[in-house]
Amino acid sequence: MPGERYVVGMDSSTQSVKAIAWTADGTPRAEGRAPHAISTPAPRHAEQNADDWWIAAQAALRMVTGQVDPGLIDGIAISNQRETMVLLDADERPLAPASLWLDGRAHEMVDVLASEVGREELHAISGKPVDVIPCVYRLRYFREHQPDLLDRARWIFSVHDFLTMKLTGRASASWTSADPFGIFDIRRKEWSKPILDALGIDEAKLPALHRPGSAIGTVSAEAAAATGLRAGTPVFAAGGDGHCAALGVSAISPGIVYLNLGTAVVGGMWSATPQISRFWRTLVSPTGEGYLLESCQRGGAYFVNWLLDTFAGGRADPAIFARMEEEASRLPIGSEGVMVCSYLLGCMDPHWDENARATFTGMGATTGMRHLYRASLEAISLEFARALEQMRSMGLQPDRILAIGGGAGSRLWRKMLADSTGLPVVSSLSDEASALGAGMAAAVGAGWHADFAAATAAMTRTAGQIDPDPAAYPAWQALSRRQAKLYELARLTQEPI
Repeated sequence: MPGERYVVGMDSSTQSVKAIAWTADGTPRAEGRAPHAISTPAPRHAEQNADDWWIAAQAALRMVTGQVDPGLIDGIAISNQRETMVLLDADERPLAPASLWLDGRAHEMVDVLASEVGREELHAISGKPVDVIPCVYRLRYFREHQPDLLDRARWIFSVHDFLTMKLTGRASASWTSADPFGIFDIRRKEWSKPILDALGIDEAKLPALHRPGSAIGTVSAEAAAATGLRAGTPVFAAGGDGHCAALGVSAISPGIVYLNLGTAVVGGMWSATPQISRFWRTLVSPTGEGYLLESCQRGGAYFVNWLLDTFAGGRADPAIFARMEEEASRLPIGSEGVMVCSYLLGCMDPHWDENARATFTGMGATTGMRHLYRASLEAISLEFARALEQMRSMGLQPDRILAIGGGAGSRLWRKMLADSTGLPVVSSLSDEASALGAGMAAAVGAGWHADFAAATAAMTRTAGQIDPDPAAYPAWQALSRRQAKLYELARLTQEPI
């Protein structure tokens, strides 16, 4: 449109790169997408060719610059898949495939590193409970099993670092791209020397750190030729996709809870101080001010989809969700005694047990798929409600939930979340919240908005709201107390006979 200018928020996620040109009021004006593949060459290994990130980024950006004038783009920032890293040589070429956040090869190193550094010390410095996902445990795996690879590495990069290198000629990390590695001190905002010393890694192998929204370089002539961007276009620091998603739904101030009802269910809220708990991961805020307390269920909508695909004939039937919603909505709280433990992919908070398993209990002769469907949504809702209750116990005061992701299309699920937490649930229209959050970082860096608060006020939108039923809250509390016990019961099934 005449007079419009743009920023590009690029989200390099696990399976694709999305680049979106945003206007100053948060309207997506052009979009490009390109996939990249995941490789699983061995059990517990999940890898990608880092060069594929750049190939996909070039394709996505060329689509955007084919739709809007590159001369009207005032900046670009990158949101990246978290807990993913690549080791490069002195010529900035990958020494091996990048390892993804899905990679579990370091499972035997988790307790080893925890004993070397101290479980509580690791948690306190990084904000992350001891768990296989952060990169720090894969670094310990390399030190144990491939020390030559670690020693030959000149650089250790996140996706953000790698792509900023490709765009500008110099790699730059942001506080929130470094945060998920597990080697970043969330209080000091610097790489942790005690953890790096335990790994035998020189800090010089890691890129310089930058506050979100700060200028980190400009698009080089070579990158401009590859992407269609104008040479000299400013590049700004953004960071982890979960951080950027929270920014994209404006969860950067007290009271606002964000909840992504996607393949994994991820949510939390802003805190002025770095509160530490097993019920969440403590992250640096995407604005650089304060922190995010983030809970995560790996088997969120994935669990529901697995249930329908395995036991209800699959999602090929386009009416299956509508039918399940209608049938499940007629059941009372508690699904007539059926309860679910949804740890199909193990458990992150609060148990941090990768060997945890899912269970169904309380079934009788009248139990049907509607019971299993509703009980699954209840279980996932209650996991989050309990994390939120722990946040309340530390003095935080949530006042509303902003919901995004595919699951947010379920009115039944949104109603469950409202009633089980006692909070109104508002649907966010930020369908591409991570790319929008990156776009906001660029908008603030480019001077479009005075600060991140102004950017979120201008660039985010919401739709309908579902209010909680106070009369239903006691029943949800009672169900939560019962359902929370299923984890310990499920562990009995794993004991040797």
